[in-house]
Amino acid sequence: MSNSKQMHNIHLDSDWLGRNGKPLIIAGPCSAESETQVLRTARELAKLPMISIFRAGIWKPRTRPNGFEGIGIPGMQWLKRVKQETGLKIAIEVANTHHVYEALKHGIDILWIGARTTVNPFSVQEIANALQGVDVPVFVKNPINPDLQIWIGALERLAQVGVKRLGAIHRGFSTFEKTPYRYSPKWEIPIELKRLVPEIPLICDPSHISGNRELIFEISQRALDLAMHGLMIESHIHPDTALSDAKQQINPTTLKKILRKLKFRKPSGNTAEPEEILNMLRREIDATDNQLVELIYRRTEISSKIGQYKKDHNMTILQVNRWQQLLSDRLKHARTLGLDEKFVKDIYQLLHDKSIKIQSEMMNQSLKMSKNGDVKKKKRVITINP
Repeated sequence: MSNSKQMHNIHLDSDWLGRNGKPLIIAGPCSAESETQVLRTARELAKLPMISIFRAGIWKPRTRPNGFEGIGIPGMQWLKRVKQETGLKIAIEVANTHHVYEALKHGIDILWIGARTTVNPFSVQEIANALQGVDVPVFVKNPINPDLQIWIGALERLAQVGVKRLGAIHRGFSTFEKTPYRYSPKWEIPIELKRLVPEIPLICDPSHISGNRELIFEISQRALDLAMHGLMIESHIHPDTALSDAKQQINPTTLKKILRKLKFRKPSGNTAEPEEILNMLRREIDATDNQLVELIYRRTEISSKIGQYKKDHNMTILQVNRWQQLLSDRLKHARTLGLDEKFVKDIYQLLHDKSIKIQSEMMNQSLKMSKNGDVKKKKRVITINP
């Protein structure tokens, strides 16, 4: 992909997080609401040795107007006191050039770009222009919609103006799917980001993904198991009274319990023997995947032959009864093997969509351009796309 190549040609400072392999933990309230609330929360969080960065929302434009939209610039002084009293670094969200200038003027250590801003290349470019020549770490949250290229594009815009300390934050995606989460994690997207841009540190925001404090531990552990570099967790001294996103915030005591319970695993084993066992299992996966790819190729070849037969006999592409029977049979087989039915159904939906595409392209060859540019019409064939 061209985007990934552009990122790979841009130099980033190595290990700029400075954690020596340890996970980065960022914590603090969704919004800075009062000086007392900010300072009391920060003092409790500073007692937890794993936490090195205090976060707080200064500007909080909400989905709908007339709610609490952030305290604004007065909150900067509260954050300055937090830094002086606790030694924690300070991180805030910026959504426009005004926010950037105020954050830099008040000595904010780390900036992040929110999901609603990432989705807009115009806004990201304006922020990037404001940061040109400034040495400040910047995290970029994924866009609100599941679009990996927009996420990578935002990182590229910042890298191209010279931001060398870049990071990404996975905070989930807005979809029409029904899930137990506020925002669907769609783990395959951050995994693909790690594959395409491995030098970008990636952390997870379980608070926004969950929308529910009861799910924060589960999502945090999943993120760490997927080798993410750390977590950003919303913590408020009195979360039930929070002026924004109360349900997804936890108090510092609960956060301490979660951090103690989490398992921070290493990318590889400690001894040669377990490593060899892992390599053996990976070789088995590789062999199985090769067989799988060959079987998929064989299936597409058969789909082409079926398409040719339907074309020759003037048949429609979609055969609803056959598709229903096939899917029912495969799901029944999956149940006997103990496989997840949704997983198997999703695979067969992809295979069926590919088969439809192959046959549709074959059918549509009935109109060709002749050598002199005239269109030659062949047999009329009715095609139906599912």
